[in-house]
Amino acid sequence: MSLSTSGAVPYGAGNETVARYTLAERINHWIGAAAYVYALITGLAFWSPYFYWLAAIVGGGPVARFWHPWLGVVFALSIFWTFKEWHGDMRIDEADRAWARAIPHYIRNEDEKLPSTGRFNYGQKLFFWGIFYSVILLLLTGVVLWYTEALPWSLRYVRYAAILIHASVALITVGLFLIHVYMSAILEEGSLASMIHGKVTRAWAWTFHRTWYEKVGAGVKSP
Repeated sequence: MSLSTSGAVPYGAGNETVARYTLAERINHWIGAAAYVYALITGLAFWSPYFYWLAAIVGGGPVARFWHPWLGVVFALSIFWTFKEWHGDMRIDEADRAWARAIPHYIRNEDEKLPSTGRFNYGQKLFFWGIFYSVILLLLTGVVLWYTEALPWSLRYVRYAAILIHASVALITVGLFLIHVYMSAILEEGSLASMIHGKVTRAWAWTFHRTWYEKVGAGVKSP
């Protein structure tokens, strides 16, 4: 496939690929995803009697109670590793603010009218920072709830606050998680596959992340 002099690639043309995610990034993503889903299932079982049946899926109440905090720690470590690797790509700049102002075009699937973006667009960055700060709150409050019996009665309000914050923030992450799944699996065709094999077509990269493509993809061919 040939590039135009401007480096533009019409969407849907050609099958040449560029690397988007490293093997380490993909492994970390799926470890974190599995840990989050487990914590979500068990957390919902603890949150309401109406969802307690979910505990049966993971071995029953005692098993869920034992593994919930540990898988929460695994999820937190996955997010912190992601922060270490991606925090530079996740900085919000003027290009992101321009993309945010043009979001009606994104909603209407008018991708050709959107400003070019880097490796991650404004919505993806908001998702990342939402999850990152949520994980910090979940970890801090989770430690309190993990060792709640160690708290003296005089500090019982710390436990009450931890319960309220932990449940509220967890529900926020559920919303973010559902949006993330919808966006990656349905709205941006090819996004989910890229997190499996690590590559995207040049056409996909140019359409959804043009600035990133022009930086790392032009002239680079992946087998």
